[in-house]
Amino acid sequence: MAKIAAVIVAAGSGTRAGRADVPKQFRPVGGETMLRRTLAAFADVNTVDIIQPVIRREDGDLYRVAAAGFAILPPVVGGTTRQDSVRAGLEALAAHAPDIVLIHDAARPFVSAALIARAIESVAETGAAIPALTVTDTVKSVDAIGHVDKTLDRSALRLIQTPQSFAFKPLLDAHRKATMQGRADFTDDAALAEWAGMSVAMFEGEPANIKITHPEDFMRHEAQAVSQLNDVRIGNGIDVHAFGPGDHIIIGGIRIAHNQALTGHSDADVGLHALTDALLGALADGDIGSHFPPSDPQWRGASSDRFLKFAVERVTARGGMIAHLDLTIVCETPKIGPHRDAMRAAIAAIAGLDVGRVAVKATTSEKLGFTGRGEGIAAYATATVRLPGS
Repeated sequence: MAKIAAVIVAAGSGTRAGRADVPKQFRPVGGETMLRRTLAAFADVNTVDIIQPVIRREDGDLYRVAAAGFAILPPVVGGTTRQDSVRAGLEALAAHAPDIVLIHDAARPFVSAALIARAIESVAETGAAIPALTVTDTVKSVDAIGHVDKTLDRSALRLIQTPQSFAFKPLLDAHRKATMQGRADFTDDAALAEWAGMSVAMFEGEPANIKITHPEDFMRHEAQAVSQLNDVRIGNGIDVHAFGPGDHIIIGGIRIAHNQALTGHSDADVGLHALTDALLGALADGDIGSHFPPSDPQWRGASSDRFLKFAVERVTARGGMIAHLDLTIVCETPKIGPHRDAMRAAIAAIAGLDVGRVAVKATTSEKLGFTGRGEGIAAYATATVRLPGS
């Protein structure tokens, strides 16, 4: 039986997608990053034996979160062009000697198992096969000033997708030959294979297998993904910590200078603790104490972002997404207002959310109760989570 490998190309910067802070392959679509959705699609096909991701060197931390739990090869670092990145993946696979390799862009996260199966079946015809869609719109060529030059015969045109499938050794040889000859201008592997003299067959693509490139693509596919998450859950979390000796507190993931510290087994971040419980509550999945018992010494002094990340990962593991996080902090001092935006940004980064989905508010208790007497701080959190409907 043929050994089948897949190269998942995720080494681009994704600048056309409208955000400079996170490459598009690590942005969430319907609660999961594009890369994680893509890896899951290939990992779920039992005829795919090996998966080789290709990433940018600086994206290692983002990759580790996106790829957690998958039995795949360690990522390799891509190059300055897509062609360079694909070759890096192929060279890494050479030691495994696959018979067939599928090349797929991480920016096509809605690839189906049926399309992957067609790619594997079709490569047997010529040693190279690509998914294609017929062109339904009228297509015109234009001149240098943008005027119509002529109308093209759309019956002879096709829109090409990935995964593209190849016999492994001929494709690797073609990439090596192109590198030796200084050819780095191929926009896909089929074009390189054609240049190397390979005959490329076509098989039926899928309209849903769109490449997400522009901001409007995210909006459209976010709506598509969210429409399937129709089990809306709301969870609440409450936490309190007393003041003790110290010179700062940590709250909402932010260190704030203060004449006292909050006491607790971990770093006593009352805000992140409340948010963690809110998410776990929305999942009906216990509470922070059941997952991270204070009796366990490994959590002594632990940074509370670990607890919130854990709860976020529990949502992702259920195929869900976090729609909104709302945190209210109750204390007399310190003043929370000057730190509110920093807290929102920190929480959004931990949860993998846009900052517009995180609210942080603060109030006093009008000198009433333990917070009013300055004995500690309380936090109340609400999490809105969307899960796949039954």
